[in-house]
Amino acid sequence: MAMDAAMIERLIKESLPDARVSIEDLRGDGDHYAAHVVSDAFRGKTRVQQHQMVYQALHGKMGNELHALALQTGAPDN
Repeated sequence: MAMDAAMIERLIKESLPDARVSIEDLRGDGDHYAAHVVSDAFRGKTRVQQHQMVYQALHGKMGNELHALALQTGAPDN
């Protein structure tokens, strides 16, 4: 079962309310996405920790409803 981009964005924003999120469906199949997530919550965190925060926001859907998610994360430049 595939996930749509709006659901991915909603889940991320529920966990990271200040996040700027952009989602791209890489193959048009609702199964392979790229996400760019910018949040103040990432400040001082390693890239791995940032990615873990996004995966946690998805509540176990990675590998199930969501097959592949290429992530770019970071804190705002301010």
